[in-house]
Amino acid sequence: MTARTVSDACSGAPDTPPDFTVRFWGVRGSIASPGPDTVRYGGNTPCVELRCGDALLVLDAGTGLRPLGEALMRRGEPVDVDLLLTHSHLDHICGLPFFAPAFDAASRVRIRAGHLERERTMRSVLECMMSAPLFPVPVDIFRADCTFHDFVSGETLTVKPGVTVRTARLNHPDGATGYRVEFAGRSLCYVTDTEHPAAGRDPAVMELVRGSDLMIYDCTYTDAEYAARVGWGHSTWEECLRIADEADVKRAVIFHHDPRRTDAELDVIATAAEARRPGTLVAREGMALPL
Repeated sequence: MTARTVSDACSGAPDTPPDFTVRFWGVRGSIASPGPDTVRYGGNTPCVELRCGDALLVLDAGTGLRPLGEALMRRGEPVDVDLLLTHSHLDHICGLPFFAPAFDAASRVRIRAGHLERERTMRSVLECMMSAPLFPVPVDIFRADCTFHDFVSGETLTVKPGVTVRTARLNHPDGATGYRVEFAGRSLCYVTDTEHPAAGRDPAVMELVRGSDLMIYDCTYTDAEYAARVGWGHSTWEECLRIADEADVKRAVIFHHDPRRTDAELDVIATAAEARRPGTLVAREGMALPL
């Protein structure tokens, strides 16, 4: 698999498989980090666009959701999208009030989350975030056909015909959900905001990602940094590659960069990861890949 643009992937060339593409709109964790030291890899928080044939899926709703929404509206047609949220920490949902399709009466937005306990719903969490004195307008301002679908991590979802989404519980404060999207015989795994066990691998993660074509994984820290951050709910790029090796993942993508991580530091990680496991990529805004 080569790193081509989405337009390349959809060009209809003879060697192009049915359309299954991924594009990164936000790759940082914890807090947006714009500035001269992050301009190449990007400073927006998590948001990943998937195209599965005619189906549009979006993984997480960080600040990267705003430019994605604007790009979708520029197409001049109603948007039909399934938003799959890993969890409801602010860096993963703060883009929702700025998602342009949610304000378009002709569009449909389905928001799915599987990490919450039964006494809470994703709608109630968003209502809290979009209320005074935190935010000036309520959820009801959305004009789109906007629905909320809470599930339990571990369930399998069928979001569109031919698109199967397997889920798993992740090890993160307040809970989180990992996703495996399967379409046209290929698979993409999105495993972010998870902490690996002190010894061995997380069985839930290993089962979810085994044999996948592409794994996007939480690589907030390095192994050296992690020792001082045990219990914070994040992992390392070295652990990402160990999981990829053990689970026979075809290609790994280093994701959820620490907000302090500079472009130069990510270049160093990219070089080391390529030497350790050729084909490994460091996520950057605008990067688009076919599966």
